[in-house]
Amino acid sequence: MENNRNLFLAIALSFIVLLGWQYFVAGPRMEAEKARQEQLAAQQAEQAGTTEQTNTAPAPGTAPAAATTAGAVPLSPQAALSQSVRIDIDTPKLSGSINLTGARIDDLHLNEYRETLDEGSPTITLMAPSGSQNPYYAEFGWVSGSGDIALPNANTVWTASEGAKLTLDKPLVLTWDNGAGLTFVRTISVDNNYLFTIDQKVENTTDAAVALYPYGLISRHGTIKTSGIYILHEGLIGVDGEDGLQEVKYKDIAEKKIEQPSKTAQGWVGITDKYWATAVIPPQGQTFQPSFRYNEIAGKPAYQSDYLGDAVNVAAGASASYKTSLFAGAKEVATLRKVEESTNALNFDLMIDWGWFYFITKPMFWAIDHLYGLVGNFGIAVLLITVIVKAIFFPLASKSYASMAKMKLLQPKMEEIKKNMGDDKQAQQQAIMKLYQEEKVNPLAGCLPIAIQIPVFFSLYKVLYTTIEMRHAPFFGWIQDLSAPDPTNLFTLFGLVPWDTPAFLAIGIWPLIMGVTMFVQMKLNPTPPDPTQKMIFTWMPIMFTFMLARMPAGLVIYWAWNNSLSIIQQATIMKKHGTKIEIWQNIKDTFSRSKPKSE
Repeated sequence: MENNRNLFLAIALSFIVLLGWQYFVAGPRMEAEKARQEQLAAQQAEQAGTTEQTNTAPAPGTAPAAATTAGAVPLSPQAALSQSVRIDIDTPKLSGSINLTGARIDDLHLNEYRETLDEGSPTITLMAPSGSQNPYYAEFGWVSGSGDIALPNANTVWTASEGAKLTLDKPLVLTWDNGAGLTFVRTISVDNNYLFTIDQKVENTTDAAVALYPYGLISRHGTIKTSGIYILHEGLIGVDGEDGLQEVKYKDIAEKKIEQPSKTAQGWVGITDKYWATAVIPPQGQTFQPSFRYNEIAGKPAYQSDYLGDAVNVAAGASASYKTSLFAGAKEVATLRKVEESTNALNFDLMIDWGWFYFITKPMFWAIDHLYGLVGNFGIAVLLITVIVKAIFFPLASKSYASMAKMKLLQPKMEEIKKNMGDDKQAQQQAIMKLYQEEKVNPLAGCLPIAIQIPVFFSLYKVLYTTIEMRHAPFFGWIQDLSAPDPTNLFTLFGLVPWDTPAFLAIGIWPLIMGVTMFVQMKLNPTPPDPTQKMIFTWMPIMFTFMLARMPAGLVIYWAWNNSLSIIQQATIMKKHGTKIEIWQNIKDTFSRSKPKSE
C-alpha cells in the first residue's frame, strides 16, 4: 500500500518537475533564443544580398526551389511592393495584392486580427514579398522534362485586364503567351474561408503534344520567431495519405536540407505558426510528391513546403487544366473544417496541434465553444465546463473524499501506533495497513482527484494556448486575454510601484487566488505520516503559484475555480462523516515551530 502511495506521489512530483522545467529552464532558454534570433536578423539585414535569380527547369519529380529578388539591404514592405505591378485583393477577411511578376500571392493581411489588444494596432501581416525583411509567399506553375519549352517562372510578367481586382465575386484571370504555341491562363478566385483556388490552364496550338508537371510551393525566408514551447508545433507541416501527419521543425529541416514523405494521392503541405498558417492543397485523388526543403537565399535561411504533381498531357490543338487550392489565414476550427469539406483535404484540422490527449482536447474545445455560443464569454464558458467536469467525476470524487474523511479520523490512532512502535518502520507500516483494513479505508483516495485532473489540465492548457478562438478573449476586470498570463503583479503592489520585476516574480491576482485555494484544499486532507511527504504537500501550493503564474490566465482561473468547488464538496462530505474541519488550526500548525497538535 505504501508503494502505491509513493507511486501517486511520484506522479505528482513528475507533474511539478514538468511544469518547473518549462517555467525555470525552458522559459528562460526560449527568451534567450528569441534574443539570439533578433540579433541574427539584425545582422542579416546588414549583409549584402544577391542579384536577381532565375530558376531553370528541374528534372521531372523535383519541384523548383523558390527564386527571389533581393537588394543590398532589405526594403520596407511598402518599398518592396512599389517595385512591381500588382492586383489588389479585397475581401472582408483578406486584403493585400498579387504580384503580376511571377503571379505570386505575396502580400496578405488578415483584416479581423490585430497584433495587440489595441484597436489601433496593425492588422496581422501573413505574407510579404521578396526584397522585404522576411519574404513569405506562395507560387504555382509548371515544369517539364526537357529544357526546350518556355514556361512561366518567378520572373514572368503576366497580363491582367485593366482595372482587375480579386474579390469574393470577381476572380482574377491572368494570361501569358510563351511565343511558341503555348498559352497559359491562370484563374485565381478566393472565398470567405481564406481559401484561394488556382486554376492553371494550358492551351496548346502546336502540332505536338506536351507533358507538363504542375507544382505549388510556399516559401518563407529569414529567422522565424516561434513560441519555443514543447506542446506546440510551429514549422513545416503536412498530411500524407501514406505516412500520416508530418511535422518538421525549422532547425531539423535546416540540418537535413530536404525531406520527402511518400508519394500520395491525398494530403497537403504548408507552414504553420501558432495562430496562422498557409498550405497548398493539390487536387485530392491525383498523385503528387510532397517535399520539405531548406536553402539559403540572399544570405538568409529559406524554408519551403511544396508538391509536384504527375504529368498533365496536353494534346496538340487541345487544352488541359490543373486546379490547386491555397489556404492562407487564421487557424479557426470552424474555418478549417469548411476548408476540409470543400477541398476534401485529408485531416486538414490537424493544422491545429491538438496534442497527445486529442481525444480529450477536441471535445474540450467543442464544449467550451458551444458554451461560449450560449453565454458570450469564454471565461464563463471555462467556469461552466469545470462544473461539468466536476459533475462527471462527482461519484468518484465523493468516494475519495469520504475515504479521506475516515483517514483523518484515524490520525490519532496512527500517531499512537508510531509512538508505540518507535523506530521500527516495518512494524509501523504493517500496523497501519492492518488499521486501514479493519476500518475499510483506502489511503490512495486522496491522490485520485489529483490524478484525474492532470489529463484534463493539459487538455485545457492546449485549448487555451493553441486555439485562436481564445486569443484576445476577455473575461472580466483586468483579464482581457484568457490566452495570456494575468497582467497584474503582487511584487509591484499591482502597479503602484514602478519596478520591472524578474519574470519569475510576476505573480498576479488570479495565481494568488489559485495558490490560496490549493493551500486550503491541502489542509482539508489527512496529514501524510511521512515527514518528507508532509513537507512536499505543504510547499506544493507555493510552488504551483509560481509555476502557473506565467501560464494562460484562463488555465489559472480554471484551477482556482476547480479547487473552490473541491473544497466545498470535500468539506461537506467531511462534515457528513463527523470529521472536524479545523483549517485555521491546521494553518497555524503548519507555520508553527512546535509539534502539531493531534486531533
